[in-house]
Amino acid sequence: MVGSACFALGAFPPTASALGSAAAWVFFIGSIFFTSAAYLQFYEATNEGDDLEGRGRTTQFFGVRTESPGWWASAIQLVGTVAFNVSTFFALRDLATWQEEALVWAPDVVGCVCFLVASALVIVETHDRIRGMLFRSPESRIAAINMLGSIAFAISAIGAFVVPSTGELLNVTVVNVFTFVGALLFFGGAALLIPAMRPEPEAAVASAA
Repeated sequence: MVGSACFALGAFPPTASALGSAAAWVFFIGSIFFTSAAYLQFYEATNEGDDLEGRGRTTQFFGVRTESPGWWASAIQLVGTVAFNVSTFFALRDLATWQEEALVWAPDVVGCVCFLVASALVIVETHDRIRGMLFRSPESRIAAINMLGSIAFAISAIGAFVVPSTGELLNVTVVNVFTFVGALLFFGGAALLIPAMRPEPEAAVASAA
């Protein structure tokens, strides 16, 4: 939620204008929160179910679960957030046009593609888990919102292409609008995780017992 709020603030015209050059730092700080959250999801997916499968409570900071769509989604998303770290970091520097394309725009595109693939995998996993009742559970609604956010970020990346002849972005308005919309969607998806994490009454009673 913090990372999404940073991206929204950095892209919203009034706050972006007020922040000036500091807006680039807001994006970079937001990307760090994105990566920390992505790693925590990766960690959870890596260690999920170990105590239920006779393995004991092992802890793996980096592990492989190729049979799990959720693990693949979290791993790919983590790569995407690291790509955003690279993109937003180099956006802080004064670069030549070709450097902006290679160090800012290209990692941004990689991050957006990773987000799209990860979101699609989560939708597949959620759809399978609830036996075809797509978008009727909190988890599937969160997955759908995150997919819309990923699409918005991808459109923003298209607008952020640096035109070689001018050194300017292809469409600044598209970049700001869809970055802002995507950030709001990611913020909403993250916020919905809070009630989704609350245990069912039966589970709470069993835990207390």
